[in-house]
Amino acid sequence: MSKQNISRKQALKQLGGLALGPCLAPSFLLWGKDGHRPTTSSQDITKRPAKTPKQPHIILIMTDQHRGDALGCAGNPAIKTPNIDALAREGTLFNRAYSSAPSCTPARTCLLTGMDPWHHGLLGYGRVARKYKYELPRMLGEGGYYTFGIGKNHWFPQKALHGFNGTLVDESGRIEQEGYVSDYRDWFRLQAPGEDPDKTGLGWNSRLAGPYALDEKLHPTHWTGQTAVEFIDNYNLDAPLYLKISFERPHSPYDPPQRYIDMYAGADIPAPAKGEWDGEIYNYSEDDTKRKAIPRTGPADAAIGDFGEAEARKTKKHYYASITFIDDQVGKIIAKLKERGMYDHAVICFTADHGDEMGDHYHWRKTYPYEGSVRIPCIFKWPAGFDTAVKKGSVLDAPVGLQDFLPTFLQVSGQQIPANMDGKSLLKLIRGERSGWRKYIGIEHATTYWKNNYWAAVTDGKAKYIWFFRTGQEQFFDLGKDPKESRNLVNATERKDEIALWRSRLVEYLQERGPGFVQNGKPAKRTETLLYSPHYPDTDETAAQQLKDWNKEERASFTIKKTGD
Repeated sequence: MSKQNISRKQALKQLGGLALGPCLAPSFLLWGKDGHRPTTSSQDITKRPAKTPKQPHIILIMTDQHRGDALGCAGNPAIKTPNIDALAREGTLFNRAYSSAPSCTPARTCLLTGMDPWHHGLLGYGRVARKYKYELPRMLGEGGYYTFGIGKNHWFPQKALHGFNGTLVDESGRIEQEGYVSDYRDWFRLQAPGEDPDKTGLGWNSRLAGPYALDEKLHPTHWTGQTAVEFIDNYNLDAPLYLKISFERPHSPYDPPQRYIDMYAGADIPAPAKGEWDGEIYNYSEDDTKRKAIPRTGPADAAIGDFGEAEARKTKKHYYASITFIDDQVGKIIAKLKERGMYDHAVICFTADHGDEMGDHYHWRKTYPYEGSVRIPCIFKWPAGFDTAVKKGSVLDAPVGLQDFLPTFLQVSGQQIPANMDGKSLLKLIRGERSGWRKYIGIEHATTYWKNNYWAAVTDGKAKYIWFFRTGQEQFFDLGKDPKESRNLVNATERKDEIALWRSRLVEYLQERGPGFVQNGKPAKRTETLLYSPHYPDTDETAAQQLKDWNKEERASFTIKKTGD
C-alpha cells in the first residue's frame, strides 16, 4: 500500500486500534451537535500517556495572513494572546521573521521545500507544483516520523499529500477541481444539515467585518483546533509525530464569534500606519508621475483605498478577535499535549504564511513589501533538556524565514540538511552560533492587484531596500527608528552609502537571474512579470506555457542550477 495514497480510514487504523472504534473514528463522526467529542469508555487512549520515541515530536501550528506584530509577546498591548505568549515564554521568539513571497501559495512553498522563491520556482500567487525534490512531510516521513496535516495547505490537487500519511483539509470553500469538498465542509454538513457555512455573508478577501452568524462550534477555527486535539488524543504509535495544524484565519472573512469581539470592547486598537509617500507607488506610471488622491470608495475586496480610520479600526478589532479565538484553540492543543505526556518531548512552532496590511498606507491584504504584509510570527518551543545557549523566553533578532523550518526540522530529527537548501537550521542561532548566519533575507512578489505592484526587497529587520521592477522606483526605510515605514529615505544624501550597500545586496540576491533582473550592477526595470522561474517543476500546464513563451534571449542568459544538482 502506497503511503502517498493512504485513505483517512487507513490512516486512522494505523493509529493503533479498530478504525471504526469509538475513539478512532474520523472527527466528523465523533462530535456531537455541541461540537465536542462524547465521553469514551475506560479503554480511552487518553487515560495513559503517549509513547515516547527517541526523536522529538514536531508540532507546527500556523495561521493564515497573521501580522508579526499581532501578538502580545511581540509587544502589542492591544491584542489578547495569552496561550501563544506562554509558548514564547517557554521557548524562543524570532522577532525578525519574514515571508519571502507574501501570499499564500509561494510562502507555503518556501515552508514545504526549504527553498527561496527563485529556487522553488513560484515568484507570486501561482499554483503549488505537484512534486518537489525537497518536501517537508515526505522527508520527515523518510526519517521515521508519522506525518499528518490538519487545516489549510493550499496545494493542488487540494488533497495532495507531498508525503503526509494523511490530511484533513479546510479550504474556506475554495474549489479548484471538480467534485472537491473539504473535510471541514463535509463535517459541517453532518453537524448542520441544510445550513449555509457562509451564512455570515463576508467574502474571502473582504475588508468588511462582522460576528460569525452560526454557533461558534461550527466555525472553521473551532473545527481545526478540535480536530487537532482529537488527533493528539488518539495518537499512540511508536513513531515520532510530525503534526501540522494550519488555521484558515485570521485571513478574511474577519468573522470571529461575538463573544471574542466583546473582549475588545473599549480596546485601544492601533490606527493604520501612514507615510509621507502614501499613494506614490500606486499612482506612478511612465507617463503620469503626478501624485493623485487615494481612492475613498471601492468594492469590499479593494486592494487599496482610504475607507476611513473608523472602518479600518473596526476591521482590525475583528482581526484581533479572530486571533484570540485561535489562541484559545492553541491553548487546548497545548493542554492535550501535556495531558498525553508529549509536550516536554516536542518541538512546538507557531508561525504564519504572511501578514495583512490592515489598511497600512491604505493597502489591504498582502503581496506588498511592507512590514504588515511581510513580517510574520515565529516562535519555537524546544524539548525539555534540549541543548541551547539561549534562555527560555529569549528574543532573537537574526533575519529568518519560512525556508528555515525544513532544515531545522531535519536537524532536530537527526537527518542531514542538503547542501544546496536555501534555508538554514535555527538550531545554529539558539546554540549561540551567529557567525555565518545570513546578513539579510530576500523578499519578492510578482505582479498582483495592479501593474506596478511588482517588486523585490532585502531586509535584516533593521533596514529595508525595495525596488519596483516596472517603474524603477526605490524605497529605503530605517525600521529601527521608523518601524511603520512612514518616511522613504532613498533620497537622503546622508544615507547614500548605506543605501548603496543595500542596493548592492538586492543585486546579489537577483544576480543569478541574469540581465533580465540585473544590468550594469544595478537592479533592472522589467516590462513583463515573471511568475514562475525556470526552477519550477515542469508539471503545471500554465507554468510550462509561460516558460515556453518567455523571451528566448532573456531565458538563454540564465545559468540554471537544478535543485538536485
